[in-house]
Amino acid sequence: MGKRYFELSDLKTEAPDLFGIPTGTKLDSMFFKIEKDSDGRYAKKPLGGIPHLSVMNLTGVPDSGKSVLAEQFAVHQADKGYKVLFITVESPASFLYSALKQKSEALNADFSKVERNIVVIDASQDEELRENPKALMDTMAYAIKERKTSITIIDSITGLYEHKEVMARQIVRQFFNFLKKFRQTGLFVSQKRSTQASESAEAAGGLAVAHIVDGTIVLDKKLIESKWDVNLYNLPLGSVLRTIRIDGCRLTAHDSDTWVFEITELGTIKIISPLKEYIGKGR
Repeated sequence: MGKRYFELSDLKTEAPDLFGIPTGTKLDSMFFKIEKDSDGRYAKKPLGGIPHLSVMNLTGVPDSGKSVLAEQFAVHQADKGYKVLFITVESPASFLYSALKQKSEALNADFSKVERNIVVIDASQDEELRENPKALMDTMAYAIKERKTSITIIDSITGLYEHKEVMARQIVRQFFNFLKKFRQTGLFVSQKRSTQASESAEAAGGLAVAHIVDGTIVLDKKLIESKWDVNLYNLPLGSVLRTIRIDGCRLTAHDSDTWVFEITELGTIKIISPLKEYIGKGR
């Protein structure tokens, strides 16, 4: 039997460097690390993106912007020349192509580079890939090795256990370990059930995803439906207020505020300000 324990010093050579993988949004300055400055005082230094080699969970109610953020991240990285593996579980690949093309135009990205650098696995129309984690991971492993991807996005991880939520923890753990083994920076998009609090990290399968991954980003939306809402948020009746919050991250420090964001007319994420400042300014 092999050695099952390590001295901490044994792990030094395997520990990943801590730096950010940019999303192209304000999120890039919301993760940070603490370093000593020249005066010996501790100061916050923005990481510049989600932590390298982290597996982050994006969760939220329907139409809260999860897929928009995942697609924007994919386009931003592909435009910078990095290879991205995108597993689409909900939307057929042809529709994903259209969405990524539109995102590229909105972000002034070179779509010819995006086309070359994003590798797609369409599990939405392949029952074996959706129902058999091993079959999907074998396909992912082949794509990662052949195309040398460094980023993997699954939209959504929920679709891989949608009618067997009792297995959610086991399935999420398998894919989490897989991405760690292949040294991928990952995003899991998670769907919420109607009974789950919209502002929580919980998703279909309970807290299985949030407990296993390295961190969770919660997207939410609120319908302005009363005079109280109108006065508080200074928004018209019937409009929508969208928020984003880093619920937790075990790899690095992060901003814990709830931030207001909008999905622009071009279909991109624009993070505006912390909710407390947004309300305080009265817009």
